[in-house]
Amino acid sequence: MTKLLAGLVTAILAFGFTAPKEVVTIKGSDTMVILSQRWAELYMQKHPDVSIQVTGGGSGVGISALINGTTDICNASRPMKKAEVEKLKQRYNSLGVEIKAARDGLSIYLNAANSVHELTLDQVRKIYEGEITNWKQVGGADARIILYGRENSSGTYVFFKDNVLKGDDFAAGMQSIPGTAGVVNAVSKDKSGIGFGGAAYAKGVKYAKLKEDGNSPSYEPTEANIRSGDYPLTRYLFMYTRSRPSGAVKDFIDWALSSEGQAVVTKIGYFPVK
Repeated sequence: MTKLLAGLVTAILAFGFTAPKEVVTIKGSDTMVILSQRWAELYMQKHPDVSIQVTGGGSGVGISALINGTTDICNASRPMKKAEVEKLKQRYNSLGVEIKAARDGLSIYLNAANSVHELTLDQVRKIYEGEITNWKQVGGADARIILYGRENSSGTYVFFKDNVLKGDDFAAGMQSIPGTAGVVNAVSKDKSGIGFGGAAYAKGVKYAKLKEDGNSPSYEPTEANIRSGDYPLTRYLFMYTRSRPSGAVKDFIDWALSSEGQAVVTKIGYFPVK
């Protein structure tokens, strides 16, 4: 019998059999995709027995997947709404678990050639509501402002609407683009363009420094300004689970929140939670 078992083990090894990996799925915020992908790559190097699958689609898509039971972790660039938490409670008898994974300065992107360097929050609101339509109205060139933004399934869209537009609607002329990288790409090619999104994506564009009002100093979304609270559009980036995480899901989240995982946050261009 012992020889038979040894023979079976030898045969299994010869055919390259390996135990199936534990799979952890992460879905949601496009703002967080580049961060979660890098986290997943580094974590899997240390844990070859775990496979982490990361997809975007927007915070709303991730939250729906969490409620439907088709993802282990939901990434979200906004807090869950009361109605979404209620759906979790009805289906799983749980309010879910909210994990603050990183901090971000929601950024206003301008084309690098734009002569405007700073804006007040009120000016940004009026631009995106269609009240200010020409750059000369905010000290720039005589050119029509071209609005770029995110689709309504995006947590960044919701955060911007709630915190900048104060719940009002976006101007009808705003071009909705899936993914923050697409917004940045559009603004980088359009001298009259303006967009918004996560601080980590601002490549090939410049930040508009933001001011609370006309008498306030202006700030860029830097780590120092995020930590001090001076930057006016600071937000958390979240991970959500249906219930208290366990197994590989818990281990991955714990690692992401560790000093090693939070160092990745900084390298990507976001800011640690601590």
